[in-house]
Amino acid sequence: MSDPVPFSPYAADTQPALDSPAYVGTRRRHPLQAPVKAPHTVTETSGPRFNPSLFPPTADLSRQNGHEALGERIIVEGTVTDGDGRPVPHTMIEIWQANACGRYAHVGDQHDAPLDPNFHGGGRVFSDEAGRYRFISIKPGAYPWPNHHNAWRPNHIHFSLFGPAFATRLITQMYFPGDPLLDFDPIYQSIPDVAARGRLVSRFDLRLTEPGYALGYRFDIVLRGREATPMDA
Repeated sequence: MSDPVPFSPYAADTQPALDSPAYVGTRRRHPLQAPVKAPHTVTETSGPRFNPSLFPPTADLSRQNGHEALGERIIVEGTVTDGDGRPVPHTMIEIWQANACGRYAHVGDQHDAPLDPNFHGGGRVFSDEAGRYRFISIKPGAYPWPNHHNAWRPNHIHFSLFGPAFATRLITQMYFPGDPLLDFDPIYQSIPDVAARGRLVSRFDLRLTEPGYALGYRFDIVLRGREATPMDA
């Protein structure tokens, strides 16, 4: 049996603070008292049991019921690795996002923007043996939100990564390069370290871009260590 891999902690200031005053939502969500330790039961340590064979290698959100969604088609690819650069295979990756007009296909979103009947905004895949994943989607639009006066969320895609149990789910967001709203977004800016903040911004990749079809963006996710992707951003 091989020796266990030493735990690699996050570097200081590379993860969002639980209480970020500019991000109003944290006022209601961050703990005001010391946490109480709750021992994990079999529920938290033995599931879920997903079957990667039931999911396609690429999730295509840009089509629904044989019809094309409206907007700029994109390809998002990347790898999931640990702090030592080793691939994390067979982990379930979910994404959800707004449509090209900046509206989610959810009853709670009452933004005055049109819904797209051919875009539901959610999908999931599993990383392969090399930790790679791939989505085809539509570039999401910016949308207003009630955080402060004239507040707009930048274009972004939510990511959820499942480990071997429910307690090992991690959530983050992917942004797009060159978005002027990043400078004004309190969620993105809640990460004090500039370099860590930049790890949430995808990279345009001409090699992933398919001629006449879609632009390609690369978003690599590091789960642990000093170069880890900021989580719950």
